[in-house]
Amino acid sequence: MNYRQLGNRDLNISEVSFGTWAIGGSWGSTNDDESLRALHKAMDEGVNFFDTADVYGGGHSEELLAKATKGKEDSVHIATKFCRFGDIHDSKTYSMESVRNYCETSLKKLNRETIDLYQIHCPPMDILKDGSVFEVLNKLQEEGKIRYYGVSVETVAEGLVCLKNPNVAALQIIFNIFRQKPAEQLLPKAKENGTGILVRLPLASGLLTGKFTAQSTFEKDDHRNFNEHGEQFNVGETFAGLGLSKGSELANQLKWIAEDRGNMTRAALRWILDHKEVSCVIPGFKNVKQVEDNLQAIHVPSFTKEEMEKLNYFYQNEVVDHIRGVY
Repeated sequence: MNYRQLGNRDLNISEVSFGTWAIGGSWGSTNDDESLRALHKAMDEGVNFFDTADVYGGGHSEELLAKATKGKEDSVHIATKFCRFGDIHDSKTYSMESVRNYCETSLKKLNRETIDLYQIHCPPMDILKDGSVFEVLNKLQEEGKIRYYGVSVETVAEGLVCLKNPNVAALQIIFNIFRQKPAEQLLPKAKENGTGILVRLPLASGLLTGKFTAQSTFEKDDHRNFNEHGEQFNVGETFAGLGLSKGSELANQLKWIAEDRGNMTRAALRWILDHKEVSCVIPGFKNVKQVEDNLQAIHVPSFTKEEMEKLNYFYQNEVVDHIRGVY
C-alpha cells in the first residue's frame, strides 16, 4: 500500500481507501457478513482509512465499521459526515446542540472516543458562506470529539468557499474522468492551502467500469434506479449527472484506457491517483472481489502526458455539454 498525507495534517492515509455508502444502503441488496469480510480484506492489504456517514443505512455502515475496526482504533482512521438527518437548509441543523448530538450519536455507533475526520455532508452554499457551523466544529475539536473536520461538497464553487477557512482539513469531491472540472482551480488551490482531497464516486456510479449499457437495470433501493435524474438528491451523485444512456455511451468510448492496466476500473482509479493533489480515492464496494480489484489500481501504469491530454480533450468536447446540474 502507498500512503499520502492528508493535506498538511499529521495523518497519513492509504491512497486507495474505501467509502461505505454501498454497504450501508442505497446501492441494492447487501450482506453484512460479506461486507465485513471485505472490510477485513482491505485492512489486511494496508487500507487504514474509511469514509462513511450517519445516514448510510441509518447508521448501519458506522456500526459495521465499529465491528470491523475493533481493537484497531489507533491505526485505522474513520471519516464520517453529518447534517442530512435534519433539514440541510435550516440553520438549526448546524447549531451546537444539533451538531453535538449528531457527533455523539456517530461516536456511539462507531464505538470510538474521537472521529478522525468529521465532515459536513453536502450543505447548501448559504450555510458555508455564513460559516457559523465552522465555529461549532472548532469547539468540538477543542473538546477532543473530532480530530479534524472537512466538508463534502457538490460544486467547485462550494469547495473554493470552504478553502477560505484554514481549519478545513479536507474537501471531499466528485472527481473522475467524466468530472474533471476540479483539476482546473480547486485541486491547485487545495494543495496551496494544505487541504486534503478525498475523491468520491471515482467510477461515476459504476459507469467507468465499462460494464453498463443503456439497458442495465438496478434494484428498487439502488440510487441508480431512484435518483438517475436527481429525484432524491443532487443529480451529480448518480452517473456523474450524465444519466445511464449517455453515460454508458461515453464510457464505451473509453475502453482504450484499460490497455496494459487490466480493466477500466483500475485505469479510472489510476487516472485520479495521477493527480498528486489527491490524498486518497474512496471507491465503494460490496464484496471482497471488488476490494481486491480496486486495490490493483496502485500497481497499474500511470497515464502518460499524451493520454492525459487526450482524456481532457474528450471531457471538454464529448462530456461537458451533457452533464446536468451545477458542478
